[in-house]
Amino acid sequence: MKHGATDSYWGGIIKAMGLVFGDIGTSPIYTLTVIIALTKPTQENIFGIISLIVWTLMILVNIEYAMLAMSLSRKGEGGTIVLREILVRLIKPGRQMVFVTFLSYLGVALLLGDGVITPAISILSAVEGALLIPSLSGLSQNVLILAAALIAVILFIFQFKGTDKVANAFGPIMVLWFAALTISGVVSVSTYPGIIAAISPHHAVSFLIRNGLAGFFVLSEVILCATGGEALYADMGHLGRRPVKRAWYFVFAALIANYLGQGAFIMTHPDAKNILFGMLQSQAPLLYIPFLVLTVLATIIASQALISGVFSIVYQGINTRILPLLKVDYTSNQLKSQIYIGAVNWLLLCLVILIMLVFRKSENLAAAYGLAVTGTMTITGIMMTMIFNRTTKKWKVPLALLVTVIDFVFLISNLYKLPHGGYWSLILASIPLAAILIWTKGQRALYQALRPLDLETYLLSYEQIYRKGRISGTGLFFVKEWNTIPPYLVHCTIRSNIVYERNVLISIVRTDEPFGVHALLTKDIGTGLDGFVIKSGYMEIFDIEHLLKKNDIHEKVIFYGIEDIATANPIWKVFSTLKKLTPNFVQFNKVPAAKLQGVITRVEM
Repeated sequence: MKHGATDSYWGGIIKAMGLVFGDIGTSPIYTLTVIIALTKPTQENIFGIISLIVWTLMILVNIEYAMLAMSLSRKGEGGTIVLREILVRLIKPGRQMVFVTFLSYLGVALLLGDGVITPAISILSAVEGALLIPSLSGLSQNVLILAAALIAVILFIFQFKGTDKVANAFGPIMVLWFAALTISGVVSVSTYPGIIAAISPHHAVSFLIRNGLAGFFVLSEVILCATGGEALYADMGHLGRRPVKRAWYFVFAALIANYLGQGAFIMTHPDAKNILFGMLQSQAPLLYIPFLVLTVLATIIASQALISGVFSIVYQGINTRILPLLKVDYTSNQLKSQIYIGAVNWLLLCLVILIMLVFRKSENLAAAYGLAVTGTMTITGIMMTMIFNRTTKKWKVPLALLVTVIDFVFLISNLYKLPHGGYWSLILASIPLAAILIWTKGQRALYQALRPLDLETYLLSYEQIYRKGRISGTGLFFVKEWNTIPPYLVHCTIRSNIVYERNVLISIVRTDEPFGVHALLTKDIGTGLDGFVIKSGYMEIFDIEHLLKKNDIHEKVIFYGIEDIATANPIWKVFSTLKKLTPNFVQFNKVPAAKLQGVITRVEM
């Protein structure tokens, strides 16, 4: 028994390293390089910067995510949407509800925008390490961009295979990566042991005081060390809280060792440009090329983790009805969270390559990076504080408040990046935010415009038609909920007299729990009329046909409503286009196409 337990103990840690920590694990490639380009490498400055990095990791990742956020979950799932689900149950409808809903939409949009910048900066910065190989030092930036774009294309093409197959290889590679970070860091610290003193927070404070406003703006680059910290919480559902937390302590130690080592390297090589790569080349020139290959692999894994994260967020968004339905493929029989969304995949790839072409260098990209991350962290902080304040964990409120204030300070410092490319963060986040707002408002307006009938009124006409005559077999009618009758059903049964011997009103309800499927058949709502409700978690995948057969429903034909929207309002025109471009929920839930009949209702909006 013990052997199996230790096996899964280490197995969980290795998997978490591959699936969750790629992004934060590859931050040492560019973080210090970018900061030193802006700050003179004097002893005071180096100690101050290393201290800032250590304490940023401590407060924004360790305390905010590992300690506070990860204690809030629903059935093991984490993320902004989950925080909203928890909060919605704790507050009364009204202004606060609107505020929380908007915050969660903004958080989701920022994370999705981040999904474009992370692969671009990670892959570009790794490829740029090739310039330190003497025979490649003359490579033009165009060649490097081409190489980075090719890596991105290959990465995105393989997505449809599912990360399940690849994830097994990811873990060991990331273990090797963190081992390399730790060893190179420790070796470098041994050349200048005094750097260990930089762990003391007073160096960070005196750096900020000494440099005033300039020091405050350095925070906008320091945050690069914590990018990917939010993945601890957002990806918690893939593996569970424990393996992610255990792996984090190893990762935390590796990162601190490496940043201290990089600090020691700058102290002895103040004119170094690319710090991590320079440090390794001076330590072990023979191992430099294998390390470069490992770096490229690690950045590919980091990008992969983010892409899987984006799929997860979009899937949660689809099922909680804040995003339009998209075609989803399930790539694993074991892991429910392993999904592939083609439309999102190709859009991401195009945007990643566009961003590489626009910014050209990883240090330019660092100017756009950080705004979305600090925005997400601040939103998480605000929502956590609100939750702790309304539960028995009130003692966590001061800590959550402190973290939120620090998040906010980082967010303000990042506003300085806006004119230098930071606006791209906002442009990228505004696309999903606009889609969410238009979709949620449009759905509500459409429902009101459709004016559904109540069941009692409908049954009066239905019973008369049923008595007059009916078609043999079973007809299935999709409705939102079986006690409200949509116009297409009235059109079908009452106006066109399409009534079967057995008519079943079927509705699919997504619950705010991640998993679980329950089907409930309510017989004899009317003569020959049954109701069938499938309640399923928002991460759940189920086979409708199987559930119908199990409940002895053998349908001859399946009807569903299609809305043809007529409108002069430009926003509703966008909504109408979104509706036409995306599959309707019948296609989304993979209902057998041969039996389907779509009934069109024209709606004025």
